[in-house]
Amino acid sequence: MEFKNHNIVENHQYTDIIFEKRPVTDNDGSEVKGLYNAWIMLNNPSQYNSYTTKAVKEIILAFGEASNDRSVVAVIFTAVDDKAFCTGGNTKEYAEYYSGQPQEYSQYMRLFNDMVSAILKCEKPVICRVNGMRIAGGQEIGMACDLTISTDLAQFGQAGPKHGSAAIGGSTDFLHLYVGIERAMQSLTLCDRWTAHYAKFIGLITDIAPALKVDGKFITNPMVVTDKFVDEMGNIVYGQMKTGEELAKAKDVFKSAEVDLSKLDETVNKTVAKLLYAFPNCIAKSLTEIRKKKLEHWDANKESSREWLALNMMTEAKAGFRAFNFGPKNDREIDFVKLRQLLAEGHEWNDEMHRKISPQFKTANA
Repeated sequence: MEFKNHNIVENHQYTDIIFEKRPVTDNDGSEVKGLYNAWIMLNNPSQYNSYTTKAVKEIILAFGEASNDRSVVAVIFTAVDDKAFCTGGNTKEYAEYYSGQPQEYSQYMRLFNDMVSAILKCEKPVICRVNGMRIAGGQEIGMACDLTISTDLAQFGQAGPKHGSAAIGGSTDFLHLYVGIERAMQSLTLCDRWTAHYAKFIGLITDIAPALKVDGKFITNPMVVTDKFVDEMGNIVYGQMKTGEELAKAKDVFKSAEVDLSKLDETVNKTVAKLLYAFPNCIAKSLTEIRKKKLEHWDANKESSREWLALNMMTEAKAGFRAFNFGPKNDREIDFVKLRQLLAEGHEWNDEMHRKISPQFKTANA
């Protein structure tokens, strides 16, 4: 039978991301003939796999291609290297092009919305393979996926309010569905980071795999508390970062260790093998029904969120992204206290405001 090609763009040559098909493996690790996983990989490791405008467009095309491919069992959404899955939008591009340009950013955010929607409408199960940090917009596109399997070295969280944005590209729609209102509020306003162990403990992710090797043997992330205990306030402690001497000792372990993602890949492959032995249409219907919970919020909010984010590029986002991009390496946040003082005095958002609060102008302000 000669199949029709239903991809919007036929035979696209990807440049800013990697798209490839890898054979599905059976429960015994052997390759299954004629069946594949579609690997969609962010490929910007020098900037912690942040996505550029071009990468966003290619992710949309890649999810459409994977969705239409009759030989694909599952989509593995991941990134190259072992430092980050994704840290969100490309702050260099934001600072140097989009800041102060609400019309342009509005068009960019339409592409971003289409990227999230492309994940949510993919007709194959989507597994987020977290090979490192999943922060900010990376957290948002990760939560649009169906399952998450992470290295136990990864961290999860938001950064928007620290850098001039709000996590309304998916996190305010999805996070509470995973962890409840209170924890979602904590993450989205305080910008606390969660370890992979804690993320699994609270139900944010599906599974974790060790990635650190010492003397050829895998060990659990030594920087994380992995024994449950009740603290003096009666709270269950598990998965938090260690502190003090214990953290210093853990950092010493890292100096003699190597990162190996083979256990992560093994866990991903075993998960896909479980999907392999189920009716594909029944799986697809299950995905559709569960995703409705995300889509109820996403479809209701994405356009008004896009419009707000565009206008915010004239004020807080302009200040935050430029501070992060142009500020000194050890000082990339605006002076929040000064900002609040100026706003309390009725100061308008203008160039003088930016100079007074931004780290890149500190010498001039002194």
